[in-house]
Amino acid sequence: MRITAIEAWRVDLPLKEGRYGWSNDNFVEVFDSTVVAVETDAGITGFAECCPLGSAYLPAYAGGVRAGLAEIGPALIGLDPRDLGTLNRRMDAALRGHPYVKAPIDIACWDILGKAAGLPVYRLLGGAEQDEVVLYRAISQDAPDAMARSVAAYRAEGYTRFQLKVGGDVETDVARIRACRAVLDRGELLVCDANTGWTRPEAARVVAAVADLDVAIEQPCASFEECLSIRRRTPLPFVLDEVVTGFDTLLRVLAEDAADAINLKISKVGGLTKARLVRDACIAAGMPMTIEDTWGGDIVTAAIAHLARSTPAELCYSATDFNSYVTVSIAEGAPQRTGGTMTAPDRPGLGVTPRLDVLGDPVLEIR
Repeated sequence: MRITAIEAWRVDLPLKEGRYGWSNDNFVEVFDSTVVAVETDAGITGFAECCPLGSAYLPAYAGGVRAGLAEIGPALIGLDPRDLGTLNRRMDAALRGHPYVKAPIDIACWDILGKAAGLPVYRLLGGAEQDEVVLYRAISQDAPDAMARSVAAYRAEGYTRFQLKVGGDVETDVARIRACRAVLDRGELLVCDANTGWTRPEAARVVAAVADLDVAIEQPCASFEECLSIRRRTPLPFVLDEVVTGFDTLLRVLAEDAADAINLKISKVGGLTKARLVRDACIAAGMPMTIEDTWGGDIVTAAIAHLARSTPAELCYSATDFNSYVTVSIAEGAPQRTGGTMTAPDRPGLGVTPRLDVLGDPVLEIR
């Protein structure tokens, strides 16, 4: 089997809530997502999706996905898409860095492998460790009472795990955390995610002010060293996200006991092949993970569901269903939330079929 063509589509994904805000006054109203198809001479086509969270969150941006695909695509024509190790090494040789560019190619080839084998991707990633994956809901940054109302509303829909967007003014953030914790029951999870938005003194003040609450602290500061400093000042559960960029940084997290859990974003590390390496190392080390991505729609949600479903429940801190946040459906057969859970399809590959009438004409074709 050989890769004969790579195509890409640009699609807008407006938010149901109208706006998603996080630290440092960053916000997005419409996500710019890229859907990728990898075609083969066997008549099997694999699909994937990559959607950076704007351009101010990680070293990634939507236009960079498509520019990077144009750069690496010609080097991949003629490869066997089932040889995932060879494929990833070829991509890394063709373009240094930029793992988010390579992620949709890798994921589309996992889709091909699953279709060729007649198996869902979660079985290829290790098998069904979970039937239902527990989801978190991200709560966009707003006034404390408004965020508490959002938590209560999503809790009524079945969510039991919440990721609260903080990382602003210290006093306001403390009020946000206290207001949202007050509407939750014992055992329901509240993660206070600063998305690198606090300075070290600000983070120190916040963790001291909420030390009496049942909450977790996520990525308080921009650097690993700053986060480790705050980690050593608080007994609260501690999560790292932005500074965990792959297997190498995970090793440092484990060696320095820098976190109680990590966020594993599939596109941030370069796709399912490299995400599986990080995931399996976390399993070996007993490190829980939130399994997710930067953002996206139906196809990203499917990839998350397959990786999460093949992860032991006790080490799957949570996952997310990005397709429930947006107004546009781009694929049939995608996972759908039931209460506060979802599952991966049992169909071969990712189990989704893109809605080509929604995607329109491709913006990139490499043959």
